[in-house]
Amino acid sequence: MKIAFAGKGGVGKTSLTAWIADWLARNGKNVWLIDADTALSLGQASGLSLDQLPEPLICREDLVRERIHAGGFLNLNPDVGDLPETLAVDVPLGGKPVDGVTPGRKRLIVMGAVTNAGGGCACDANALLKALLAHIVIDRDEWVLVDLEAGVEHLGRGTVTHVDGLVVVSEPSMRGLQTGAEVGRMASDLGLTNQVLVLNRFMCGEPPKLDGLPEWSVQIPPLPGLVERQMMDASVLGLPESAKLDSTIEKLLNKLGQ
Repeated sequence: MKIAFAGKGGVGKTSLTAWIADWLARNGKNVWLIDADTALSLGQASGLSLDQLPEPLICREDLVRERIHAGGFLNLNPDVGDLPETLAVDVPLGGKPVDGVTPGRKRLIVMGAVTNAGGGCACDANALLKALLAHIVIDRDEWVLVDLEAGVEHLGRGTVTHVDGLVVVSEPSMRGLQTGAEVGRMASDLGLTNQVLVLNRFMCGEPPKLDGLPEWSVQIPPLPGLVERQMMDASVLGLPESAKLDSTIEKLLNKLGQ
């Protein structure tokens, strides 16, 4: 199953991506983690130190030249089938696997932002980013979790049709919900209608009904364990509230069809 995560910056979508990836791996699933957000923090949220993070693909000028300018011609449909294994790093489990289950493997690929590509036109690097993301989403028969920016432009019209579900993440604020509604509308226009709203740091009540917001939602309350840790450790795994998070993740995945 392929799931994309989107929402306004700072609402917790990267944390949620890391939590779900770890739940899947502890339940025996192999997972590709794709960091396509400009913040590039999914690796640290998943327990990697800065020196363990892979180099963003956008910075690999050697690969851009090799794949996009192969043979002296501009190739906007490059062969990228070997790149996931080349670019990925393994990510450790954040907790014990389920009893009797052989844990799955988590692997992280950092895409990078176009703004990190240096001066001038980044069209070549963009073409490689899009080709790799399309390959992983369309051709890989494994779990793929893509941490996006606020929109769904990274996916593109051809790729988004192969994503099985969209998780729209928001904090309990009108700005967060309005961004989530816009993301939901954009995804629906591209044919991605299997959506779930996650309200992070949500205390009580019901969210307002905004056109574009997914109708079905789950709530994650404020997590004291995360608040206590986040000034000392970038990882969001292994929290005291992990059991409650696992229950929420099960509900979310069941709603998306898994």
